[in-house]
Amino acid sequence: MSEALHVLGGVLKPCSLAPRTGWFRDGCCRSDPSDRGMHWVCAVVTREFLEFSRAQGNDLITPRPEFDFPGLKPGDRWCLCAPRWLEAYHAGVAPPVILEATHVHALAVIPLPILLAHRHEASEAAPSGGDPALG
Repeated sequence: MSEALHVLGGVLKPCSLAPRTGWFRDGCCRSDPSDRGMHWVCAVVTREFLEFSRAQGNDLITPRPEFDFPGLKPGDRWCLCAPRWLEAYHAGVAPPVILEATHVHALAVIPLPILLAHRHEASEAAPSGGDPALG
């Protein structure tokens, strides 16, 4: 299997290991055809985005121990659904994006100039909870 690429063309980097994110819960924003949500955007969630997502019916704040989900707080990195991120963008509450950890497939939903305009200032930093050697 070939390595996944990020939106800038390099090898996809991990998004977050604490909390552990991704469709496969391996820390990376990659998926397979069964991922109907397209969890490809690595974002640093904000309070505004979390409230917006909850209002849309996706509560990412409340812990769900039965799914080993700790709940998110502002500043956590998380693999978001590309369509939801774009919806948040149109609502003015899109969280910053870690481009090097956002899967190239996100470009099928979100134009690169929009992602570039929302690049997290520390985009090259190691993923939260992870070994800097992984980032």
